[in-house]
Amino acid sequence: MKKVLIAYVSRTGKTEAMANYIAEGLRISGQDVDIKKISAIENEKGLTGYDGYVFGCPTYHKDMTGGMKQFLFKAEKAKLAGKVGGAFGSHTHSGESAPMIFDTMEHVFKMEMISLGPLNLTEGMVDSGEGLKAGQDYGKALGEQLG
Repeated sequence: MKKVLIAYVSRTGKTEAMANYIAEGLRISGQDVDIKKISAIENEKGLTGYDGYVFGCPTYHKDMTGGMKQFLFKAEKAKLAGKVGGAFGSHTHSGESAPMIFDTMEHVFKMEMISLGPLNLTEGMVDSGEGLKAGQDYGKALGEQLG
């Protein structure tokens, strides 16, 4: 059993719901999961002790939130190179946040990212059965990659 941290920011509850769906998929695949809001992680030491990381943020004004940008600077200090990673986010129409986080994890942090790419759902899809399944499948795929 590997340990995975899902760290997210959510303003309307949609991205939080996605974090919980992904956690269910990881648990189904036999992994241990901690889910935390990024505001609860004070510094890079709060990111140690995990085998995998999944970061989530909604898109607002075609960008990630300022809090997520600051969180990524903390994560960079945690030396996550070689760790398994994924990214997710909800959006109303444009969806830039999750791909930006994914690219940062892959190219700046040098993490081993999930081959599915980022999980990006419209807010309307999050509360549907399709949204639940997409999140669980993403978590299962991350769990399988962790081995």
